[in-house]
Amino acid sequence: MKQWVLTVWMTVCLLCLAACAGTSGQNPVPSGEQAPSSTVTSAAGETSQAPSDEPSVITSDSSEDDRAPASTPITPESPEPSSGNTRDTVVVYFSATGTTKGVAERIASVTNADLFEIVPVQPYSAADLDWNDPNSRTSLETNDPSVRPAIANGTVRLENYTTVYLGYPIWWGDAPRIMSTFVETHRFDGMTVIPFCTSGGSGIGRSGSNLASQAGSGHWLGGDRLRDSISEDEIQNWVNSLH
Repeated sequence: MKQWVLTVWMTVCLLCLAACAGTSGQNPVPSGEQAPSSTVTSAAGETSQAPSDEPSVITSDSSEDDRAPASTPITPESPEPSSGNTRDTVVVYFSATGTTKGVAERIASVTNADLFEIVPVQPYSAADLDWNDPNSRTSLETNDPSVRPAIANGTVRLENYTTVYLGYPIWWGDAPRIMSTFVETHRFDGMTVIPFCTSGGSGIGRSGSNLASQAGSGHWLGGDRLRDSISEDEIQNWVNSLH
């Protein structure tokens, strides 16, 4: 009996030894840990992982200069008044403060005429227009009949017109010297030239006839001083009186 019990006990011990030998080569993960996910690291040990929410960027092989420019509207140059029209009348004027401009625009409206503004290269400032200052620009120009201020916007072709209204302010009883610049650089052959002026009170005087002498061409009428507040109806009556 004792021998049988000893045999059973020895058999159990042998089985336990065999079970321990079968598990000796495994490396189990400790309870509560997880195996790390697979990551790629740089040589410096930094994780090489693309950041989230990074926008996609599309690059072009062409440079900025190689791409066609965006379409932009092109503003055409103002045509010369005589180009491409059948109008036979033009209103040419110089206006330092806007007074003569307003009258010129009303004349053009009444007569269905083209408009051309004489623009000086050097605009006239308030100090230039101070008639109380004997050294102001306009005072010096008036006292020197040889002065010819330059015109900034070139010239206007007059050959297709038959009537020219010529407007200007009165400075010291005469037309500004820039008007002499204009009439001496244009021909008025075959045209009727009608001077008109604006002023604080002086009439047109001899300004029109002086310009006619400097122009040396054209059929010049006497002209008139027109109020800055003149209406289109009054302008129409004035135009009718010229014929």
